[in-house]
Amino acid sequence: MANAELLRSGKWNNLNFILFSAMSRIFRKILVMLLDVMASIAKTVLSDQIIDVVRARVIAGAFDIGAPIRQDALAAELGVSKIPLREAFAKLEQEGLIVSRANRGYFVSPLSIEEALDVFDLRLRLEPSATAEASVRVDEEEIAAARGWLAEVNEAIAANSPSAGALNRKYHVALARPCRRPVTVQIIERLHFLSERYVVKHLQGGDRNARTIAEHRDLFSAWAGGQAERAEALAALHVVGTRDDLARELRAANASRAG
Repeated sequence: MANAELLRSGKWNNLNFILFSAMSRIFRKILVMLLDVMASIAKTVLSDQIIDVVRARVIAGAFDIGAPIRQDALAAELGVSKIPLREAFAKLEQEGLIVSRANRGYFVSPLSIEEALDVFDLRLRLEPSATAEASVRVDEEEIAAARGWLAEVNEAIAANSPSAGALNRKYHVALARPCRRPVTVQIIERLHFLSERYVVKHLQGGDRNARTIAEHRDLFSAWAGGQAERAEALAALHVVGTRDDLARELRAANASRAG
């Protein structure tokens, strides 16, 4: 009897050991998976932060267009290795902000009248109609969000802040997003990324800040009020006015350099 109990006890202990070993292996695998996921998330967050910093500097004109971007100095300043910096550069090259040249590195893409006309003409084809459609589909939460971006972008414009370009993008995309056409909204947002430097340059021109602030307010009022036709017309006038101002300015700059 005692021997039988010992035998059963020994089997139970062996079973416990087997279960403990199996659970330990499963736990280790889960822990490794969690660590991999956390590392991937941290890498993605770091990459996004680097992209945002470098993009902001390109738009603000912090880099000399004619000289390569000094990757070593920039990596040291940001406290990162060159690997995530190169990944950020690759993303910004896709956005059209910088360009790579063989054996020479990365350069800021120069502003050009051809690109400006191309980008703003495409915005003109898509943005006014999307904004008009959004004005009749928008809900109160989306109106509140757009109102917040309106306040931020106009404040940045009034203060001549370099953040005005990015805030301008967020404001206009917020007006288009309620159209419920995700592909169209993605294209519009992409066009705004390409136009940010031009928007910043446009806002450097004299009385344009006050005019832009007023146009933003009028457009929001029509959009939030569900006035689709008026919102479409104001959005079109806003894009055309910016495009034409830039065309004149860039042509004058080209003529000055040629002379």
